[in-house]
Amino acid sequence: MENIQAVKQRFEIIGNDPKLNRAIEKAIQVAPTDISVLVTGESGVGKESIPKIIHSLSSRKHNKYIAVNCGAIPEGTIDSELFGHEKGSFTGATATRSGYFEEADGGTIFLDEVGELPLPTQVRLLRVLENGEFMKVGSSKIQKTNVRIVAATNVKMGEAIEKGKFREDLYYRLSTVEISLPPLRDRGEDIHLLFRKFASDFAQKYKMPTIRLNEDAVDLLLQYNWGGNIRQLRNITEQLSVLEQKRDISFTTLKHYLPHVGSNLPAVINTKKQSSDFSSEREILYKVLFDMQRDINDLKKLTMELMNSGNSSAVKEQNANLINKIYADDDEDQESPLSEFIEEQEPAESPKVELLNAHQKAKDTLEDKYHFAEEIEEEESLSLQDKELELIKKSLEKHEGKRKEAANELGISERTLYRKIKQYNL
Repeated sequence: MENIQAVKQRFEIIGNDPKLNRAIEKAIQVAPTDISVLVTGESGVGKESIPKIIHSLSSRKHNKYIAVNCGAIPEGTIDSELFGHEKGSFTGATATRSGYFEEADGGTIFLDEVGELPLPTQVRLLRVLENGEFMKVGSSKIQKTNVRIVAATNVKMGEAIEKGKFREDLYYRLSTVEISLPPLRDRGEDIHLLFRKFASDFAQKYKMPTIRLNEDAVDLLLQYNWGGNIRQLRNITEQLSVLEQKRDISFTTLKHYLPHVGSNLPAVINTKKQSSDFSSEREILYKVLFDMQRDINDLKKLTMELMNSGNSSAVKEQNANLINKIYADDDEDQESPLSEFIEEQEPAESPKVELLNAHQKAKDTLEDKYHFAEEIEEEESLSLQDKELELIKKSLEKHEGKRKEAANELGISERTLYRKIKQYNL
């Protein structure tokens, strides 16, 4: 049995991280057997190296090794690609064709992104794993194959099983042994080792001096999140090698090539749809109503100060900004009820009854605005509801009642469309 260091040199694997070493050790241990292996890890961590190690150290090493990217094959043709098809089994099948499982008989087949397989194909794959049997598309003849299957995925299989996107029984058949590769951000000093390896490779490829990082740039390299893992690190190293005139890379230079610097979290992609005009208008109306409520509270406070002090001129001078803010929306020619009262009153008088009347008039003014805003919201809601009903009717007529196509055009789910149809009695 080869040791870990020899395997690393053979397959050009860089790094000394304990988790990486453990993954390679497990690959070496399972290689002589025929048990199925599932390799897990984020996209770009180098999962494709593990099946190569397993195949090269197994008794099947002199037979075929076929790697298949399940996520890159269209759903309509994946069964044909994997299991083959008979002549005339579907449009375009002008001849009988062997699939990957037939071609790899006696060898190893690597199913990359196995989590992307459609459910019908998962059933066929389960049969191959259980008894080595499969049927070509369009054939009723059972064929046998002796294939070692190694699969890989960056999908969280537990969540995929819960959502019904992946069969639980297939998962347990594939993951007899599970090998997990750590993300680049968890591999410490391996990041700089990989950078130096890539920098040397690109220097030879483009016939130029090798780039080097100063201490601050190395610190940034180690602290960065590396959401794209080794693939992202390799691409950035190549960019620096080609684009930078200076071979000594500083912190500032490296920072320009790293997206989202300053965050150790992956970039969040906003998948939410933009809020509708209706939602935006509601938010504006709510803000207006909250502002009105605050103005009413300020008005109560101002009235109490007038009642307690008895000196309306002093109170008016102290609260000039508050009065202007409350009545900023009024016409210039029309003074507010409270301002009008203050102008008319002599400092010595200040009857509480008239103060309360003035307060009530001002409050009524604000409440009128409040009710007006409510009326606007109600009318707008009805108008948008009519528009929604009209759009749904037109879309259904256009697609001759086909809900799926209508839902796609409207930008909503088929389930939501069904609910709207029921709501509007269409």
